[in-house]
Amino acid sequence: MASSSLDTEAGGAQHKAAGGDSGGYTTAATAHAVDTDSWQQVGLLLVTGFNCAYVLSFSNLMMVPLGWGWGAACLLLLAAAAWYANWLLAGLHVVDGQRFIRYRDLMGFVFGRKMYYLTWFLQFTTLLLGSMGFILLGGRALKAISAEFTETPPRLQWFIAATGLVYFAFAYFVPTISAMRNWLATSAALTVTFDVALLAVLVRDGRSNERRDYGIHGTGAEKVFNALGAVAAILVCNTSGLLPEIQSTLRKPSVANMRRALALQYTVGAAGYYGISVAGYWAYGAAASEYLPNQLSGPRWASVLINATAFLQSIVSQHLFTVPIHEAMDTGLQRLEEGMFSRYNMTRRLLARGVLFGVNIFVTALFPFMGDFVNLFGSFALFPLTFMFPSMIILKIKGECDGRPGRLWHWGIIVVSSAVGLATSAAAVRLILHNASVYRFFADT
Repeated sequence: MASSSLDTEAGGAQHKAAGGDSGGYTTAATAHAVDTDSWQQVGLLLVTGFNCAYVLSFSNLMMVPLGWGWGAACLLLLAAAAWYANWLLAGLHVVDGQRFIRYRDLMGFVFGRKMYYLTWFLQFTTLLLGSMGFILLGGRALKAISAEFTETPPRLQWFIAATGLVYFAFAYFVPTISAMRNWLATSAALTVTFDVALLAVLVRDGRSNERRDYGIHGTGAEKVFNALGAVAAILVCNTSGLLPEIQSTLRKPSVANMRRALALQYTVGAAGYYGISVAGYWAYGAAASEYLPNQLSGPRWASVLINATAFLQSIVSQHLFTVPIHEAMDTGLQRLEEGMFSRYNMTRRLLARGVLFGVNIFVTALFPFMGDFVNLFGSFALFPLTFMFPSMIILKIKGECDGRPGRLWHWGIIVVSSAVGLATSAAAVRLILHNASVYRFFADT
C-alpha cells in the first residue's frame, strides 16, 4: 500500500547505515525523512519545481538585456556549467564515512564553523527571498484572475495574504520533501497545462505582433549592468543552492541517483523553462513583461486558466525551496523520537510555520517588487553555492589526488565564478538603488 504524506516518519537520532555509496556511514539527526525516494521522484520534483510561473516569467530578466545571440549563448553556457557544478556536488554527499544531508554541515565539516554559518546565511537568504517571490507570484496570479471579472479588483496585498495562507497550510500538512510524492502528479499536470496554454497564446500574440523590437536599449553602462543582471537571473533558473538537502531524500546509491535526477532536470526541465522564456521574448521582444500572463491578449478563459494553474502549481513548487528552513526549525523544535504528526510536533510545527510565513507575507506585502531582488540573490548567494564551494571542497579533500591540471581547473572555476559573482552583485545593487526612487511601501502593483 502506497504511503501517505501524513505517515512519513521522522529520521530520529544520528545513526549509522550499512552499505551504500562508500560502505557504512553516519547521518546527522533530522526531523525529516531520508533514504526514502527514487531518482524518478526527485527528478520530477526538480522538473516541476523549476518549471513554475515564477521562473517561466523571466523573459524580461534573461533575454531582453542580452538579445538573441548573447541570450542563447548564456542560456546554454550557464545551464551546462550549473549541471556540471551540481554533478560535482552530488559526488560529495559522503565524505570520510559521513553522509551530509545539509550543505552547511558539509562546509562546516571541511572548513570549520565560519564556513558553516556563511553557508547557512547564503542558503537561507536565498530561500527566504525565493519564498517571498513565490508569494508575490501567487498574489499577482490571483489578482489577474480577479481583474478578469471586475474593473476594481482588491489591492494586491489581500491576494498576497491569501497566497501566504495557502502556502502555510500546504507546508503544515505536507511537511517534508518526501511527503510531496503524492502531489507530484498533480503538479506535473498543472505544469503541462500552464506551459501549453501559455505557449499557445504566446505564439498567437507573436504572429500578430508585427512590430517586435529586439534591440538592447540604454546607455553603454546600462547595457553592461543589465547584461550582468541577466546572467544572475539565468543562474536562478538553473540551480537552487540546496542540492545536498534534496539528495538526502534519495535511496542508495544516492550519488548515482542524484546525478540521474539532475540529468532529467537539465534536459526535460530546461527545455520547458527555457522554451517558454524564449517564446515570450520572441512574442513581445524588448517589451516583455516581468509576469508574462499579464501581457497576454486573451481570451478571458485562457487568462483565467493560465493564472489559475500558475497559482495552484506554485503551491507545490514553492515548498521545495522552503523545506530546508522548515527542516532546520523542525529538527530544533520537535521531538525526533515521535512522528511528524504527533500532537506535540504538530503544535510546534504550527508555531514555526506560522512565524515564517507571517514574516514572509508581511515583507512581501511591504515590498511588492521582488523582481529586482532576483538578480541580487542569484549573484550574491547562488554563484558561491553553485560554483565556488564544490571546487573549494574538492581542492581541500582531493587536491593532491587530482594532480596539477585538476587543481588549476578548480582554481579557475573559483576565480572566474568569484569575479562574475562580484560583477553581477554590483549590477544588482545598482539596479535596486536606481529604482529606489519609484519604490512605495505597500504598493498596489
